[in-house]
Amino acid sequence: MKNKPLPTHADVVIIGGGVSGCSIAWNLANQGQKNIVVIEREYFTSGATGRCGAGVRQQWSTKANCILAKKSVEFFENAQEILDYDGDVEFKQEGYLIVSSTPEETAQFKKNVALQNSLGIPSKLLTKEEAKEIVPHLNTDVINAATFCKTDGHLNPFTMTDAYYKAAARLGVEFFTYTTVEDIDAKDGAIQAVKTDKGTIATNVVVNAAGGWSKEVGEMVGVDIPVYSRNHEILVTEPVEKMQGPMVISFSQNIYCQQTPHGAFIMGRGDKDAPKGHDMSSSWKFLDEMSRTVTRLLPPIGELRVIRQWGGLYNMSPDHQPIISGTDALKGFYIACGFSGHGFMLAPMTGLLLSELILGKTPSLPMDDMALDRFEGKEITELETSVV
Repeated sequence: MKNKPLPTHADVVIIGGGVSGCSIAWNLANQGQKNIVVIEREYFTSGATGRCGAGVRQQWSTKANCILAKKSVEFFENAQEILDYDGDVEFKQEGYLIVSSTPEETAQFKKNVALQNSLGIPSKLLTKEEAKEIVPHLNTDVINAATFCKTDGHLNPFTMTDAYYKAAARLGVEFFTYTTVEDIDAKDGAIQAVKTDKGTIATNVVVNAAGGWSKEVGEMVGVDIPVYSRNHEILVTEPVEKMQGPMVISFSQNIYCQQTPHGAFIMGRGDKDAPKGHDMSSSWKFLDEMSRTVTRLLPPIGELRVIRQWGGLYNMSPDHQPIISGTDALKGFYIACGFSGHGFMLAPMTGLLLSELILGKTPSLPMDDMALDRFEGKEITELETSVV
């Protein structure tokens, strides 16, 4: 891939080789778009995709996120066949068990479940005793209640992205790794070209799917995207015999914990005090806090040995909902960012909706809640609270 000469022209240039960029490329090509180029400054999945916890859930507090997630799950359930993948995307649907810690959090969960059920998502509210039936090693002394959705699950982020990449490549999409975008030319309110360290590509359509660096890509063309990036840390344990099916997650205790198909536990948490920027290191503070939390909530897991830990970037929007949008001020510039830590699980609909915008089709879903201009001079009326 990296040894091919860069083309001098493309009809669409996608910046970012994570799952969102690859999904957008495949969706465009699958609808007949030709001459698509994807540029990645390192290797595929080197950014947020390859560093994520890879959970897939439909249990959200906002309507837009619920719908995006539900329709993405429907794609993931058939992705192996749709993308004609020769590997295994490892979609494991054993549910998400989301625990509450206080009566106030339980009250919010009741509202969330009502919304989710109204949209066809099969979540349900559980007592803590019912939650323990699903995850027997759960410490019910530190929870108040829980919700559960059996069709939530977990994917392999590397094979899922590979499936999109291979399907797009078969349709003629060209991919270039280890290629850095240095600038984007615009003139008279329209995109003209993308400048990289390997050459310039003339184009009238650029897709900003640069994840943690999406704000900086917007700045290249004078588009202020109201997002910021911050570090989010994860660890993985030694593999053991299967003992947990669902992802266990607590917003108030700041943890998610999932056993992968290979037996290892992967768990992560956010840090509201983490500085804005591109730091992706991992710390003793994280290891200490995560160890204390998982030992309290899921005691047997606290006995496992940690194999490694790492950091990755959450690209945060003001309302913790994605920006999937064109830009009024600049023709041909499109954005897929601000996923606030959940871009992997929403990638199927991100790719479909943005491709429809680019091709001038009627979007499959209303997109006002995802538009860039929703923040212009307006107060945030709907904040997604279901974020770790």
